[in-house]
Amino acid sequence: MTQPAATAHDRMVQAQQAARTLGLLGDAAKRDALLAVATAIERSVASVLAANERDLHHGREAGLSEALQDRLRLDEARVAALAAAVREIAALPDPVGRVLDERTLDNGVRLQKVSVPFGVVGVIYEARPNVTVDITALALRSGNAVVLRGGSAALQTNAVLVEVMRDALAGAGVDPQAVQTLDEFGRDGARELMHARGLVDVLVPRGSAQLIETVVTESTVPVIETGAGVVHIVLDESAPLEWARDIVVNAKAQRPSVCNAVETVLVHRDAAPRLVGPVVAALAHAGVTVHGDAEVASLAPGVVPAGDEDWATEHLSLDLSMRVVDDLDEALEHIRRYSTGHTESIITTDERNAERFLAEVDSAVVMANASTRFTDGGEFGFGAEVGISTQKLHARGPMGLAELTSTKWLARGAGQIRA
Repeated sequence: MTQPAATAHDRMVQAQQAARTLGLLGDAAKRDALLAVATAIERSVASVLAANERDLHHGREAGLSEALQDRLRLDEARVAALAAAVREIAALPDPVGRVLDERTLDNGVRLQKVSVPFGVVGVIYEARPNVTVDITALALRSGNAVVLRGGSAALQTNAVLVEVMRDALAGAGVDPQAVQTLDEFGRDGARELMHARGLVDVLVPRGSAQLIETVVTESTVPVIETGAGVVHIVLDESAPLEWARDIVVNAKAQRPSVCNAVETVLVHRDAAPRLVGPVVAALAHAGVTVHGDAEVASLAPGVVPAGDEDWATEHLSLDLSMRVVDDLDEALEHIRRYSTGHTESIITTDERNAERFLAEVDSAVVMANASTRFTDGGEFGFGAEVGISTQKLHARGPMGLAELTSTKWLARGAGQIRA
């Protein structure tokens, strides 16, 4: 296999060149290449886990937060899940070449609007080796080359994963230069990627609010903005206790370090005496510390006083903010003020309140009576996701294969000229 180029610029040039042939591959060729990648990941579990343990060791020594350690950590089950996600993506319909619109002009020229790959997708992310595999698989399935900058915390894990995937592509007859990593170039590599307009067609940041803001403000490459997750659940007046307890605990404690974990729970005043105590007790049993306002603290033991900063905080840990609101109007106003536009959910048996919440909340995903943990490309049937877009142009919400394509118009004539 051809060795990676020596500079970040050269690697992006190689990705651009590979994208030209990758974008012309048929459905079967792309599917077979991804199946080869999945098999290679499964066969390389020992080397992947050894590299991951080295990264975790360095991370612990460097004081890496528990949330980032959780995102970084791989085990046999998580590696198997990576391979399974690649197979799921391989089985999805080819997003390239779909006819989105067609018409014939009065002069006989036939027009078709079809889906096409972007070309080169760049990704800047933090300690998430799953992103290395998920986005590579999504990019390849949609006919795109990918340039990865995965951060120093997962340096060795990502290096092994990229090598495994490139080797698998070469063995399947696909140009391995379609997968590039800039990790070894550190921040300089990230800076070059952000300024690689003309080489990279779109850039996706995934990580902390600070990382996303940096990429959005400094990039000359077009950016699809993924957002931090200050996620809310509203416990309405009619919320059943079992639903409220189970959904809130699942949304917070199942995996607190991810962006779809709930961070703030708003409880209708008329339901607070019935719900706050049992929900806080269930959260405490799951190891969660509740940061509550005075009314929450008066209804349940062990509540830490919440300050104004708690309502705007993405904890990414076993911490949760909770306050009592007078009614749905106040809950909606709180969400408008503090939400990052990611995911919000209401627990209610009042259909009118549910439909009002779904209509009025302006977030990428709005739910009624379901855990916010469902905001995920895999759960939505995409196999995996590029990220959760919180912007409104091009893509919003979990981004899958279709969101990694653009369009072009094809015109077929028979000698027509414009009058």
